[in-house]
Amino acid sequence: MNLQDSADAWTRQFNELQARLQSGRGVGLARPEEVAHLSGLQALQAMLAGELPYPHIAETLDFSLIEVELGKAIFQGTPQLKHYNPIGSVHGGWYATLLDSALGCAVHSTMPVGMGYTTAELSVNIVRAASARSGPLRAIGQVVHSGRQLATAEARIVGPDGKLYAHGTTTCLVFPLPSAGGARAAAG
Repeated sequence: MNLQDSADAWTRQFNELQARLQSGRGVGLARPEEVAHLSGLQALQAMLAGELPYPHIAETLDFSLIEVELGKAIFQGTPQLKHYNPIGSVHGGWYATLLDSALGCAVHSTMPVGMGYTTAELSVNIVRAASARSGPLRAIGQVVHSGRQLATAEARIVGPDGKLYAHGTTTCLVFPLPSAGGARAAAG
């Protein structure tokens, strides 16, 4: 398969996913009681199936979770002119958010029912300039360690030709989520 065939296949997969997400719950936030009984992997799979809404940031920066499995998450996005900074290149925040999403969802996929996480540290290294002509890029996140209190992961942004655009790491804090019933009782 040549580079154009690979880019076309990535674009087709992205467009098919977008159609499924739009015909499902669309953009929004899942209610705590909808996900309280799900592991992180189950929640992400339900989102990809259109059974749960996908997050607003996906629309804001035009990227999406494409695939997820235990300990791994793949996001895809295509840099556009609206992602450029004042000096005419893709803003570093676009790379950072794409990496943070792949890293975080890789960690999320390892969370058992009742556990959550938050990013405590994010390191980003941009090694190649992307542009509106780059076509689709993928951030592939892999968990390195997922423990009771901390999780770490690493990710790479690559093009269909395998060229590396950026890479990053994260450390996440892991914690028990408040139960939906417990949160309501405490608030009432």
